[in-house]
Amino acid sequence: MPDPIPVMLMTRELGPGGTERQLTEVARALDPSRFQVHVGCFHEGFRADELRLAGLPVLRLPVTSFVNSSAVTGVWRLGRYLRRHKIRLVHTFDTNLNCFGVPVARAFGVPVVLSSRRFHRDLTPPRFLKLLRVTDRIASGIVVNSESVRRELVQQEHVPARRVHLCYNGIDLAKFNPDPRLRMPVLQDASLVIGVVCLLRPEKGLQTLLRAFAQLSRLREGVRLVFVGSGPEQPGLETLAQELGVRRQCVFQPTVSAVAPWLRSIDIFVLPSLSEALSNSLMEAMACGCACIASSAGGNPELVRDNETGLLFEPGNAPALAEKLSLLASNPLLRERLARASLHAIQARFSLEASAARMREIYDSHLRPAPGQIPQPDAPR
Repeated sequence: MPDPIPVMLMTRELGPGGTERQLTEVARALDPSRFQVHVGCFHEGFRADELRLAGLPVLRLPVTSFVNSSAVTGVWRLGRYLRRHKIRLVHTFDTNLNCFGVPVARAFGVPVVLSSRRFHRDLTPPRFLKLLRVTDRIASGIVVNSESVRRELVQQEHVPARRVHLCYNGIDLAKFNPDPRLRMPVLQDASLVIGVVCLLRPEKGLQTLLRAFAQLSRLREGVRLVFVGSGPEQPGLETLAQELGVRRQCVFQPTVSAVAPWLRSIDIFVLPSLSEALSNSLMEAMACGCACIASSAGGNPELVRDNETGLLFEPGNAPALAEKLSLLASNPLLRERLARASLHAIQARFSLEASAARMREIYDSHLRPAPGQIPQPDAPR
């Protein structure tokens, strides 16, 4: 049997967030008999501990800026590591490492260099756009996590379709499942729990959720809204909740590593994103048996089929979201039907095993290229 192929997966930091979680899951799921996985980052966090516990080496690069001496140190440290471990494939998972890791890996002769696009470029800081267009050209291929992002790259950025590879995120169904659906202590007295798990950032559209909830809470007693996550939007959300008269009905839970118990406490999960590629949190909520409502932004409709596996609404439209919330709040049978259908959809198409198999297929196709185009998975219908 041939030796495992040394590969390196890279992201800016290994803390909370969907990209960091997805890298960690892929790294642990790749077959160790075929791939010797290494991980690189600028900043460590609890995901680094998880990776090391799984026996995977983590290289921290002390890069604080691309325009000071830390970048030079990072280039040489990464280059030496790539050569010492004879890394044959580097895959960068986010904007910072696309801009840093792709050119460095190319400069040090790594045979296969893959970048990623895991969100729409309307969220990309302008200073990175020119760099990304360069790395788009020099990467062996670009891995995307939704059909909507694939279309953007091909149609707007003019990347050849054959170089863009679709690999849906995968969910660990042993960790994210409906049982047991028990309330967290802080939510024990709630008659109905509406919630979201995400980083509290502007593009998540959380003010829309809060305004819609305020309309609902005036009609129903005992309903609670929980935000699980941290981020720059939290002070503004707490202020808005106070202004809307619903602060006492809201729970703000800082980021936790174990989100499944919180998801099992939520009856109606809402993802009100203004921009989204493919949301890990939405998939995890579906896997945990929540009835889900999502905005129609980006890749959300690839997960939520309206009136089949959840409900969709126009991004930023608080009255429309309030109507969807009222419909589900008053109809437990509909909540149950949508939750059951969404769980089956996740189990059928978005398991961690399916995602790891697809990523392995992409890696193998570049490491041992065969004639013709790399096959793409079917988009959800």
